[in-house]
Amino acid sequence: MDLNLKNKFAVITGGSKGIGFAVAKGLAAEGVNVALIARGENRLKESASMIREEYNVKALEVSADLTKKEDIEKAFAKIKDFSDRIDILINNAGTGTNENIIDADDEKWNYFWNLHVMAVVRLSRLVVPVMKENGGGVILNTSSICAKQPLDYEPIYNTTKAALTMLSKGMANEFIEDNIRVNSINPGLIQTEDWVNTAKDLTKDTDKSYQDYLDNIAEENTPIKRFATPEELADFYVYMCSDKASYCVGSSYYVDGGWLKTTI
Repeated sequence: MDLNLKNKFAVITGGSKGIGFAVAKGLAAEGVNVALIARGENRLKESASMIREEYNVKALEVSADLTKKEDIEKAFAKIKDFSDRIDILINNAGTGTNENIIDADDEKWNYFWNLHVMAVVRLSRLVVPVMKENGGGVILNTSSICAKQPLDYEPIYNTTKAALTMLSKGMANEFIEDNIRVNSINPGLIQTEDWVNTAKDLTKDTDKSYQDYLDNIAEENTPIKRFATPEELADFYVYMCSDKASYCVGSSYYVDGGWLKTTI
């Protein structure tokens, strides 16, 4: 299937590893040039270099802390110097939390609000006018199954991802008049480095391997009985970036192996 994405330009936050990097590779395989935004400079350079060498596309690495407005503005300026067009924006930067509501301080709430919600607002303010100049575009926001089906140990993550899902709906309604399609992707169990590192920590000095721990989580929670790879999820993002998904506007797509316990 020809997705007609060749020579388009995508900006991907959290693009140096995990879901973001898998999406970057998936788009690059279709001939899309990419800008990867992340914090860790060494990993970022390695990821961009790999994409350039393996897929023969342009790849820009941009180091930024997306919780900071000034970093977002500097990142955008660097991207604009690199490309006069932006066709795709993947707002993917984020991470899980671990707290309870009573003890979590304002600073922690504000940090994740800025990371999961305001980073999307701030970057979209900058990118949308560029998309309008070029006749439209696609914005995909990485939310989570936790936006609808929360996990008890991360109330801040649950809340900010629920807000992001609602923000995506508002963006979709506002931007579609300029031919900019916005949707949120709500993943379930995706075996990223963060999951693996957590599992290794929790199984250290036990007789259980980290993979056993992950397998048990999947067995208990998902009808499909396994985690997805980032690449499996990325295939859906790539499709949603294409004209094949031209009627997909303002929806939340749960890619979760059946973990979500309701359809309503």
